[in-house]
Amino acid sequence: MSVNFQELAYRSTPMGLLTLRRRKELILGMDIYEIKLDEEFLMSSVFTVAEEALAKLGLEGLSEPELDVVVGGLGLGYTAVTALEYPQVRELLVVDTMQEVIDWHQQGLLPLGEKLTSDPRCRLVHGDFFTMSASLYKGFDPEYRGRQFHAILLDVDHSPRDVLHPSHASFYQADGLRQMTAHLRPGGIFALWSNDPPDEKFHMALSEVFAHYETHVVTFPNPIQGTVEANTVYVARNI
Repeated sequence: MSVNFQELAYRSTPMGLLTLRRRKELILGMDIYEIKLDEEFLMSSVFTVAEEALAKLGLEGLSEPELDVVVGGLGLGYTAVTALEYPQVRELLVVDTMQEVIDWHQQGLLPLGEKLTSDPRCRLVHGDFFTMSASLYKGFDPEYRGRQFHAILLDVDHSPRDVLHPSHASFYQADGLRQMTAHLRPGGIFALWSNDPPDEKFHMALSEVFAHYETHVVTFPNPIQGTVEANTVYVARNI
């Protein structure tokens, strides 16, 4: 296999063929790590600004001296690592439905794996974020049923309208969001990354559940195409 391209791991999953690959981007002179599900790109290490902004925007408004945080979606780990940069984070649970992605971090196949697995505040949890969110009594922590958190940061689907699995769609409606708030402390933050522009229908769902929410358009350069890209981060505060 070419030194400029390497398939690091792959595994068949119920959702499709999951692939981890590394390729050298000659224009940028750097290695790029990518995770694909079949032919669909889930994550690229070229574009991480918005994933990092998800953690920053989600945590910057919290004043508690100690924070318990959930990240839904491990991916390449950029949201989780950014959250761990906040010293007030007491514990971080990173929930991912794909054990394969957790394994790749634990095996050191991804650049941020060591940071995540060596930080005693971070726990990687294998589970379906959406099933956990809908469970009033179990919740996100398999060791502590019904636990509430100061922040829940979600980056799984491409957007509220472009989901990886049809079963995720109900989460982005008012009833699904309301179930999720059972796992948030009073005054806690829910933040969501989206690849799409601000979504009016999702705004309506947020307004039914949260007294206050903000929508942030995060821009960043695409150095390969010489363009400027934009993602959306929604931030809502629990009553």
